[in-house]
Amino acid sequence: MPKVRPVTEEQADALAARLGPGLRRDIELAPFTTFRIGGPAALFYEARTADELATAVAAARALEVDFFLLGEGANILVGDHGHPGLVIRNRAAHLAFENNRLAVESGASMYPDVIEAAVAHGLSGLEHFVGIPSTVGGALWQNLHFLSPPPERERTLFIAEVFESAEILSAEGERRTVDRDYFRFGYDDSILHHRDDLVLKATFALTPGEPARMREIMAANLDWRAQRHPPLDTEPSAGSIFRKIEGIGAGRLIDECGLKGLRAGGAEISSRHANIIVNRGGATAADVCSLIMHAQKTVYAGTGHWLVPEIGFVGEFAPVRRLAATDAR
Repeated sequence: MPKVRPVTEEQADALAARLGPGLRRDIELAPFTTFRIGGPAALFYEARTADELATAVAAARALEVDFFLLGEGANILVGDHGHPGLVIRNRAAHLAFENNRLAVESGASMYPDVIEAAVAHGLSGLEHFVGIPSTVGGALWQNLHFLSPPPERERTLFIAEVFESAEILSAEGERRTVDRDYFRFGYDDSILHHRDDLVLKATFALTPGEPARMREIMAANLDWRAQRHPPLDTEPSAGSIFRKIEGIGAGRLIDECGLKGLRAGGAEISSRHANIIVNRGGATAADVCSLIMHAQKTVYAGTGHWLVPEIGFVGEFAPVRRLAATDAR
């Protein structure tokens, strides 16, 4: 990953002229992440509408300021020294229904905001993704997925199945509407991993459903997650750390190597789910990276599989980033 360039005073002043008093300096990022880890952003801006989001990104691009787009703060680890550029927090959350379609800005929280609104309108298709911390934009980024309803749990359901179209700010700076095919959805993948496009608004095509049945599915899925995942309110985490390998769960490999419960400083490989590292209090990004590297080396030595992180690394990580974010042996 390329090194983040520190923002200059000239760039900061130019951004302030374009974005106004909402642009702030030296804001701690840990409270905005599910891991509760990370240093400050040199510059921080909250976009509360799709237009504000597009304006902020366009300004950063024009001024060549390195920026990071922050949603729910899940699936990321922020470095202990923070982010030396601009962090844009996406809070654009307006939503509207027309017939069986839901149009919603990309900063809206999938749960509870978007899912609860859809269920209240008697529209089905999104209830399966309850309890997964994600904005709408993040859901499209990773092609959000979960198991189909119990008791069969016969297949994996993807957000792509109910996604219809999106308004994006393209890598070339054009605001345009694109369809499902444009996104090239895959498992934990979409076009957003491969192009600097930004989702401003998404439209989902839903189907009429019985709210009572949808709430049964939601309750079952929340219970399933509660039994297998450490609770974020008492055991902060970034979710799963590593990608699956050829259909093999990374947690299974880590568990087989006896690493559950291993600690480094305030970070611990969860005893409940071996592919999750939790913050036991005062954990640093360095603590987490130490566990990541130890798990990689131990699993490779014991099984021949190299674990590749699926979380994003935000900010500065010195040498650990190169090891944690690549498949170097």
